[in-house]
Amino acid sequence: MNLDTATLLDVCHFPEPGTSVDLAVSGGPDSLGLLLLAQRAGLDVTVHHVDHHARPTSSDDARHVEALCASLGAAFVRHDVTVEPGGNFEARARSARRAAMPEGVMTGHTMDDLVETVLLNMLRGSGLDGMSPMVDNPTKPLRDVRRRDLHLFVATTAFAPLYDETNEDPAYRRNRVRHELLAVMNDVAGRDMVPLLARQASLMYDERVWLDALSADDVATGLARADCRELREWPRARLRRWLRVQLRRADQGDGTHPPTADEVERAMNVVRGTVTATELSGGRRLSRRGQRLTLE
Repeated sequence: MNLDTATLLDVCHFPEPGTSVDLAVSGGPDSLGLLLLAQRAGLDVTVHHVDHHARPTSSDDARHVEALCASLGAAFVRHDVTVEPGGNFEARARSARRAAMPEGVMTGHTMDDLVETVLLNMLRGSGLDGMSPMVDNPTKPLRDVRRRDLHLFVATTAFAPLYDETNEDPAYRRNRVRHELLAVMNDVAGRDMVPLLARQASLMYDERVWLDALSADDVATGLARADCRELREWPRARLRRWLRVQLRRADQGDGTHPPTADEVERAMNVVRGTVTATELSGGRRLSRRGQRLTLE
């Protein structure tokens, strides 16, 4: 069932009218919907479009979005980046996009995207953080909007979205989650699983916020100040959470990332004294001398 614009805006998380915002717009129906809704919410928008030059038609897409912005009276900024073909292309392209665009840029991720991300993280064996992505994220103002409702809204306007054929390519895991895994889950459950999984993510996010508050004093104790004799007395969950914070590493354009579960387990062995050092991602080494830890 289609929703009128006012009803759709009611479930969006936009700032106050008149606020200046940056929007990431590829030209697809999701990002086009983001742009149109942001304008109808009274925001002063600047559109950012990243041309990866990964497809022969990518420059045509950039010109289409630029023309769209001209017709809407929206400021337009084009970012040209080059992502070499090869493995893990999606992640590298995402990192390149984030590096090119300003901090805090809003994206057109919907509730369906949130749930797909939960399932993708589940397939990777993620913990609590990965099971509650995007919740309360100000850069995801459409996180409570269903994709089908957003597309129906766009279809009622005079603006035609672009369609990326790679969104149907089963070579990309997200597409298989979207078109295959969720369909099976819906069939087995006999219901639409997206709202249910989104609600679960929200509940888990609340748990994360509470645990973050409980562990605030722990986090304030950095690696250099920590005493392994004290750390060894902590419950495993408390030590694991502390190490996940202390061993996060920066990834250019993509924020920071926690260590893997295997890295955390090896780091716990360093704390316990089972080993004196372990190698970590990013060319880092965690070592223990006496009862003190060093990350190099």
